[in-house]
Amino acid sequence: MTPYADTNFFTRWYLELPESHLVHQLAADAERHGAPALPVSWLHRMELCNALQLHVFQSRTPVAKRVTPEQAAAALALFREDQNRREMLRTVSVLIADLEGQLEELSLRHTAKHGFRIYDLLHVSSALLLRCDTFWSFDQKANKLAKLEGLKTILLGVGS
Repeated sequence: MTPYADTNFFTRWYLELPESHLVHQLAADAERHGAPALPVSWLHRMELCNALQLHVFQSRTPVAKRVTPEQAAAALALFREDQNRREMLRTVSVLIADLEGQLEELSLRHTAKHGFRIYDLLHVSSALLLRCDTFWSFDQKANKLAKLEGLKTILLGVGS
């Protein structure tokens, strides 16, 4: 198994959110079975920083889980530390020209029919270019696209 995790997976890894236990269990199972470290691209790095800050913003509402600025900063620092250790995460590069070509191909095949967003296309395109065979996400639309492209998915939750 060569897994690819999208950013909402990493958000739940680094913040204690309702589905975090699923993320930790899945990562531990993959490690026990010798799966390679999860790829981390420029997209993950940029998107995770914003996702953590978005959780701080959303915690102002009574229904959201409370995430403080300090928790978000600690989560981002731990993510960066894990990238440097390279045991669980591995930094990867995807050439923009390759990504653009793969993304356009997926968009032309699927978006008009299923309504995929750019982030669905970016992550699934990256997974395909990195030759991953498994896609981990809490986003139903991203999982649907991954399945359409032959990647194995695991039902992790609903929403995005």
